[in-house]
Amino acid sequence: MRQLFLKKREDRRIRAGHLWVFSNEVDVARAPLTSFEPGEPVTLCDASGTPLGTGCVNPASLIAVRLLIRTPGEEPGADLLRKRLTDALDLRKRLFDAPCYRLCHSEGDFVPGLVVDRFGDILSVQLNTAGMERLRQTVLEVLTDLVRPSVIVLRNDTASRSLEGLPRETETVLGTLPDEVELVENGVTFRAPMAPEQGGQKTGWFYDQRFNRLEAARHAGPRVLDAFCYAGGFGVMAARGGAREVTFLDASSAALDAAGANLHRTAPEAGVERLHGDALTLLAELRDAGRRFDLVCLDPPAFIKRRKDAAQGLAAYRRVNDLGLQLLEDGGTLITCSCSHHLETDTLQHLLTQSLARRGLFGQLVRKGYQGPDHPVHPAMPETAYLKALTLRVRRA
Repeated sequence: MRQLFLKKREDRRIRAGHLWVFSNEVDVARAPLTSFEPGEPVTLCDASGTPLGTGCVNPASLIAVRLLIRTPGEEPGADLLRKRLTDALDLRKRLFDAPCYRLCHSEGDFVPGLVVDRFGDILSVQLNTAGMERLRQTVLEVLTDLVRPSVIVLRNDTASRSLEGLPRETETVLGTLPDEVELVENGVTFRAPMAPEQGGQKTGWFYDQRFNRLEAARHAGPRVLDAFCYAGGFGVMAARGGAREVTFLDASSAALDAAGANLHRTAPEAGVERLHGDALTLLAELRDAGRRFDLVCLDPPAFIKRRKDAAQGLAAYRRVNDLGLQLLEDGGTLITCSCSHHLETDTLQHLLTQSLARRGLFGQLVRKGYQGPDHPVHPAMPETAYLKALTLRVRRA
């Protein structure tokens, strides 16, 4: 492997455990980034030439190197992936009874760029970096050996692939992909669309909300609103907790169909309403119509994907949460979420505090939630702690 050198004093974050090297931290005079192939394994060295470990380089990306190994000289390959994925699988088997979980969570499992979600014997895989793309065949062989899946689909359609200079595409590389996958979560069986043309999002399901969705069952009242519902995870759990009527709201008609079907299977006695369209518009229309709910669940997409989007994204979070509060019955509960890494929990809480004061409401924060344990956080990488969920009981002041 060739060597890549950091500038002076740019090794401190790496020595503290971080796995990313940014392009402006590389000493390009000693080793020009453009001389490397995308995904090429390199020995990362500090300014004095001391090896720090092995990573994969991508000269086209802002994140120039993602460190995989802290032992200098060891090249990433089948042995490393087998060890890391075996460790990841062992952790999930300790955590969950059913084989339904995120099997590999990129940096959180020390495999930067690799995401694997498991639905029994179906694997949904994302190779999000040039390094993982270069190891594509090895990844597939190791996963096949460890899990013996009947289906593997590559959901390589993420925006991060574009940032890596990679094509965005979806490909089934083993078996035949069904229109829906079945999974068990919190004792409930769900079905979710898988293929993009069937309305499937990301890897097919959002396992990171597993334990936050339990709050919907705990705080369910007679009438529940599940906004940005996708396949209805929050609303279905609320019905399991006793809700009599669930309103699903989403921009995807396929998602609304899946949500309604999941509710009918789990709680056939519960009433269901499907609202299709822009969430902010529909939430405002519900408010203007005088609609009120005992539980409102808000799980929007990331409104702040990049730091430069912060002002616009904050305005969107402020608007959607203010509408959510206005739709609550006295004594109702708001579960509000954000998957934007750039929105800190304290900032989300502050937005709620401002809306409560402006509306003359009294709020009780009863829980702060985060991503599930199958989405482990790398303790040296705050970027890996992205999900937050606040449960707020609201009274008229």
